[in-house]
Amino acid sequence: MAGQAFRKFLLLFDRVLVERSAAKTVTKGGIMLLEKSQGKVLQATVVACGIRCQGKAGGIQPVSVKVGDEVLFPEYGGTKVVLEDKDYFLFRDGDILGKYMD
Repeated sequence: MAGQAFRKFLLLFDRVLVERSAAKTVTKGGIMLLEKSQGKVLQATVVACGIRCQGKAGGIQPVSVKVGDEVLFPEYGGTKVVLEDKDYFLFRDGDILGKYMD
């Protein structure tokens, strides 16, 4: 992975850095999909996250995801970040819609 780049990039507060999953190019039946018909991938893997976020009562709470979690993020929003020629997206912890359980 891009381990060296993350040593130089420190996430603050409740920020989460995700790497978007690859789009499926073949259906279960074996039909190849065109790039236009694949749709937008809204699933990603958390590659780095901040340490804490402020709760509604004003207290400090840990971020709700950890590195390696598979998450679902909104179609719009986030900030594109390029590290070592790879595209990542930066979201707030509260913007993430959910995480997949094993």
